[in-house]
Amino acid sequence: MAKFLYHRLDPASRLIRLMCAEYGASLDMEQISPWKKEAEFTAISPAATLPVIIEENKAPIVGPLATIHFVEQKYAPTSVTTLIPDDIAMQAEMWRLLEWILFKLNDEVTRYILEEKLGRRERGEGTPQTAVLRAAKANLHEHLLYFDWILGSRTWTAGEEMSLADFALAAHLSTLDYFGDMDWNSAKETRDFYARMKSRPSFRPILADRLVSLLPSKNYTNLDF
Repeated sequence: MAKFLYHRLDPASRLIRLMCAEYGASLDMEQISPWKKEAEFTAISPAATLPVIIEENKAPIVGPLATIHFVEQKYAPTSVTTLIPDDIAMQAEMWRLLEWILFKLNDEVTRYILEEKLGRRERGEGTPQTAVLRAAKANLHEHLLYFDWILGSRTWTAGEEMSLADFALAAHLSTLDYFGDMDWNSAKETRDFYARMKSRPSFRPILADRLVSLLPSKNYTNLDF
């Protein structure tokens, strides 16, 4: 069984966990704190990037794009629809939004909130910088406006078929919701979308995640919020 290096609140790690759950695949999971940049981990992932998949006697598979490709190639079932649409136009839209979520949303919002609320704590560097959190939340508001606009005219993010982009977005929303940073009252379409996603059986392990030193927001596990 492949070893999976991850962090419970890392959205890219959550995406891979969701993919594997949807495909019925199992991984040998080992939690890592990427913010500590410990030598053993950076020898495998020099940029301290998660997630990482390690198969015996093979080079490690590092980062969201490589691990997504690995899981899709190795575990996507042939008997049911995969998370990548067959329709070329929808497939292109899925990849566009996946890139937006994995890089733009992450770089402008999620990674700052993780760094300030968790990374600094795990390194023993004190309280979060409020100016950074304010900027990240302002960026989050703009992203939610965009996804509310998209989801107001589509069943799923890329169109009328559920895809990998939906799980990527739900992974980020779940991390932000854990910290209580989601203003669901101002994002009705996104809230309704997320309610559908978090009701899926594959989401149950995600909603069961807890950090001993940092408990989730009150609505984190609530399916009817």
